[in-house]
Amino acid sequence: MKRRWLLFLYGAPNIVGCLLGLAGLGLYFAGVIHDYWLPIVLGLYAGGWLITPRRADRQLRLTHELDTEALRASLDELLASIRRQVPADILARTQRITETILEVLPRLGEFDGGSHNTHVIRQTALDYLPTALQNYLALPSAFARLHPLRDGKTAHQILLEQLDLLDGKMREIAADIHRQDSQQLLIHGRFLEDKFRDGQEWLAGG
Repeated sequence: MKRRWLLFLYGAPNIVGCLLGLAGLGLYFAGVIHDYWLPIVLGLYAGGWLITPRRADRQLRLTHELDTEALRASLDELLASIRRQVPADILARTQRITETILEVLPRLGEFDGGSHNTHVIRQTALDYLPTALQNYLALPSAFARLHPLRDGKTAHQILLEQLDLLDGKMREIAADIHRQDSQQLLIHGRFLEDKFRDGQEWLAGG
């Protein structure tokens, strides 16, 4: 009940209504309006509350049937959809996460579809990242920035922590894939060395 009241209090309709109501009070104290000032102030508040657009529910979760190319396009669409809706620090972290995912996407087909890394990457793109953003965007902007939810942290700060966690995991997986690439390069190098060394010995023996 308390949370619902706070969401109403921080909501854009209430804020706009209060601003218009205060404007009405200003007109009363300035002597512009006299009779019926209270109904006018209440009417201004109600008008502001009614005309202010509500935040539409955002369905950011992606379908689990996406192939690699469709997943790439959907991540680009996800970024575009939040670009003007979230603060710069949240957008920057989201961009960093998607860039790492896009970096390793071409490699997913080379690994077993049930591997841990493949699962975590796909779940981050399809569920973890869009769900975190959707939960944040469901809150009024002022509430998300100002009202503490847990341990004195606001929704804004909590989302940043979640994004940092996802970013760290995506970078860890990318580094693991790069290490595998490096190991394969070294193995192939040793193979070539052995191959040509055997060839040189064969030529010398001939």
